Amino acid sequence: MAYDRYTAICNPLLYPAIMSHTVCILLVASSYVLGLLHSLVHTSFTFSQPLCRLKVDHFYCEIIPLLALSCSDTHVNRHMIFGLAGLVEMVTILAVLVSYAFILTAISKISSAESRHKAFSTCTSHLAGVTIFHGSILALNFRPRSSSTLSTDKIFAVFYSLVVPMLNPLIYSLRNREVKNALREFVTWK
Repeated sequence: MAYDRYTAICNPLLYPAIMSHTVCILLVASSYVLGLLHSLVHTSFTFSQPLCRLKVDHFYCEIIPLLALSCSDTHVNRHMIFGLAGLVEMVTILAVLVSYAFILTAISKISSAESRHKAFSTCTSHLAGVTIFHGSILALNFRPRSSSTLSTDKIFAVFYSLVVPMLNPLIYSLRNREVKNALREFVTWK
């Protein structure tokens, strides 16, 4: 989506040619394939560990709680999770930041204040969604091990798996004028 926003704002006249159906399919397919490969690596390494206990004390089978069930040393697995997830997060966040740097540069060159506001408002919902999503991933996976307890892991897991997807429709609908007006009326009514 960051590339889509970049193309729409920085090259609006070329947008239909750049963001063709084929490019959209390639972008979606590549994100699915890379996500599948990333998951496959972690899953294969996690399930190669012998398990002592069979009860996962968590809401779903996250890798870290599964590693807690292992009888053997999971040091390598934890480093791989940290390294691969860190690499994926760094590349993803860097791509978003670079595209938004280009977008902000392009927006700053627009002469009309109304056009600048419109261009910037198309990006805020995506940026808010990306920030909440990646912020929860970073909080879940990149905390010091000493601060990681099962109860805080469960709280982060609920936030990541339930709250973030529930916020997405709200965040993206705030671009809609009717939703904004209804929200203003609701806030002023109270």
